[in-house]
Amino acid sequence: MGPRSLLYINLLIALFFFLPSVDAKEKTFTVVIDAGHGGKDPGARGTVINEKEINLSVALKLGRLIEDKNEDVRVIYTRKTDRFIELDERANIANRNKADLFISIHTNSVKRGSAAKGTETYTLGLARSDENLAVAMRENSAILLEDNYLQKYEGFDPNSSESYIIFEFMQNKHMEQSISLASEIQKSFVLVKRANRGVRQAGFLVLRKTSMPSVLIELGYISNQEEERFLKSADGQSKLAQAIYMAFNQYKRDFDRKRGALSGKNLPTTDVSSANQLNKNSNGKKLSQNPPPGSEEDIRRKHNEVAQSKQTTSRQPKLSQQTVQSTSSNRVNTDTKGKVIYKIQILTSDKKLPANSKLFKGYKNVSFYKEKGLYKYTYGETTDFDSIRKMRRVVAKDFKDAFIVAFKDGVKVKY
Repeated sequence: MGPRSLLYINLLIALFFFLPSVDAKEKTFTVVIDAGHGGKDPGARGTVINEKEINLSVALKLGRLIEDKNEDVRVIYTRKTDRFIELDERANIANRNKADLFISIHTNSVKRGSAAKGTETYTLGLARSDENLAVAMRENSAILLEDNYLQKYEGFDPNSSESYIIFEFMQNKHMEQSISLASEIQKSFVLVKRANRGVRQAGFLVLRKTSMPSVLIELGYISNQEEERFLKSADGQSKLAQAIYMAFNQYKRDFDRKRGALSGKNLPTTDVSSANQLNKNSNGKKLSQNPPPGSEEDIRRKHNEVAQSKQTTSRQPKLSQQTVQSTSSNRVNTDTKGKVIYKIQILTSDKKLPANSKLFKGYKNVSFYKEKGLYKYTYGETTDFDSIRKMRRVVAKDFKDAFIVAFKDGVKVKY
């Protein structure tokens, strides 16, 4: 074999290994999917199936949907088989992999004889009802199966309500993103005709140490025979996975847009049929955007409406629900009237922070606006999108989850 033949063969080999890497899209977003319970921990027990089996099946189906339809997303599972994983290790897996999102999948249960049914999605926080606390206690009791759990969880007793007071003082800087995803998930569950029990908060240990937006989903009640049949069926599990995927897809589009990866004019087109179904029921009528009556979302919405009406004066016309309360530096100047103003949102807090707060990491001229009862702090201000996008990349070195927000004449707008 001559030198030319060897050279030709070497080129073919090089192309064989190189070309696939050219076609492959860089994985720029990481989601960790956590199938609750497993192994020696069955979770809630049904009459024909246990929680751990449902959780795993839906988690794997969800992961496959994301992998098949999102080339830039890396999917990591806390477990892909029937094995026991400690609660803090589930959070550690997400943290070690610098995940952008953590989704924990569970199945609910109450005492036999109860007619409770429906889906709910939780974010980390202090449980504001006995019902929410009971759910957290049941899920957290998995630590009793772990070795040295008292030392590992610093004396935390999952069955004592006093232990849960720690969640009252926890500042979750990812609160806004977590609630946003949770809301999208509940909207999507309506699409597959599941009863919507709303977005809730409770003290879940599996969410406590995650350093990214995180939610815990309760797919339904295994203690309800009708729901257990749905949760056990392959069709039911596929519908639930598809609903969660639709919510993930919406969250991911917003994630890319807020980080300046996409401009408003170049947003990817969404699945038209899915988007239409998300806002309509089987009769073609538009679904109500209001949360379930009595849910925490409903209470928060009503509180905000009352607070907003009190702040309306005769000199200031009543604004739409998207209008935000701003500091003086956020008010519109005459030379920017009618223009879109871009800012970088760096953090969210449920309390007003002092101007010299350590949470600002030395940044000066930080402003805030108030929305849905939360204080949302911003840095920078410009009418040029390219400038704010470059600024966000610099700010992201100190605030990893910083993203772009837009205002027009004092009103928060989409861009």
